[in-house]
Amino acid sequence: HLHLWITFVFLFIFSQTVIQIKPGETLSLSCRGSGFTYEMNWIRHTGKPLVWMGYISSGGSRTEISRDNSKSMVYLKLSGVTAEDSAVYHCARYHSDTE
Repeated sequence: HLHLWITFVFLFIFSQTVIQIKPGETLSLSCRGSGFTYEMNWIRHTGKPLVWMGYISSGGSRTEISRDNSKSMVYLKLSGVTAEDSAVYHCARYHSDTE
């Protein structure tokens, strides 16, 4: 089994969940946050440098990212997981002082 640590970070909201799935299965994550007019991102941390996974759907890849503005939710789907996908997954909003 793979151990995936899921971290959700929004303003002062923090929660963490451990998920076990088998290699080859699909990882599906969801994240609810405040300040949802911001760009939303998924980031993976394996103990090495952080890996930005993206903020929009990526056609033809293992990673699909989507959002539902009406529910303030962002979703990550990662298909065909392998041992290399064992990581902490962060859901984060983008903020710029120029906005």
